[in-house]
Amino acid sequence: MTLWNGSYPFYPGANACFPFDTTRAVIVTVFLSVLATFIIILPGIPGRRRLLWFLRLVLGLFMGAVILNVQFTGDWESGWVQANTSYKSFSPVQVSADIGLHIGLAGVNVTLRGNPVEQINETINYNEHFPWSFGADYDHSYSQGLQKGLPSPILYVAEKFSSQSPCGVHGQYRIAGHYVSLTLWLAFCTWLISILLFSMSILLYGGQMLLLTGTLILSSLLLFSTARNSLRCPIQFGPVSLRTDYGESFWLALATGLLCLLLGLAIIILNSVQPQKLKLLFSLDKSDEEEQWDQSWLPAQPGCSAQGGFMVPLGELCPGTATQL
Repeated sequence: MTLWNGSYPFYPGANACFPFDTTRAVIVTVFLSVLATFIIILPGIPGRRRLLWFLRLVLGLFMGAVILNVQFTGDWESGWVQANTSYKSFSPVQVSADIGLHIGLAGVNVTLRGNPVEQINETINYNEHFPWSFGADYDHSYSQGLQKGLPSPILYVAEKFSSQSPCGVHGQYRIAGHYVSLTLWLAFCTWLISILLFSMSILLYGGQMLLLTGTLILSSLLLFSTARNSLRCPIQFGPVSLRTDYGESFWLALATGLLCLLLGLAIIILNSVQPQKLKLLFSLDKSDEEEQWDQSWLPAQPGCSAQGGFMVPLGELCPGTATQL
């Protein structure tokens, strides 16, 4: 094949990185805005209740943000390898590059980054996404990549996850991603219910819903782990191979699930053993001063309280004297 302006004619257009994921940015922004809003009213909470209230707020928002955020991340399983590989088809030219594979619930991201980035008069910096979520056709996305003339390493890795590949992992990861996503949405709903119950001071049921939230998160991780399997045909680049392991989203979801599980169990146990301490943690106990303040507004005893609908001081009614007729 001949060159035209320094590039192959069947590789039209300039290469581009995968666009910024705005969904995760919106989720983080919303939760941070809620946190900032509640921090504004924090000085109005008296005494030690301020610290306990702030701690409950941070933990609750953290759990909800993680449950919702990992739905859209692409690093449940990831791996990197550095290799010398061919850059384009029908070309003997090789480049030194870092090749990354990131598997999420909704698809696969393949990263190709030159080492250094500028090689053979080109900027080698790709991050291509191949979706398999509902309404998405992985094989069609792979065909579009062939038509665009993506670099050979990206197409080689993406081909391993196509439905026509002898590796047979396409249906395995796709079904696992669907069930994990469904389980996490259920966990997000139970988290919302637990927040609502805690705000209504129904602590026992709130703890039970938090326990259910942790159970659902851990169940989703179990689904992903059982469906995950090593590739029957390895991803080989010369003498080195690309291997994957659990990514950041998996470990973050695991930590959040264990946190929900432990907090839910602690609330249930405290409600049975030390209910007063549990009320203290949720700022439901009343001090003696508050009780005295509430009692001061109660109606006084009959005959010494009011006359004609107006409140009369106690000392002016009780020590009365009789009048001789």
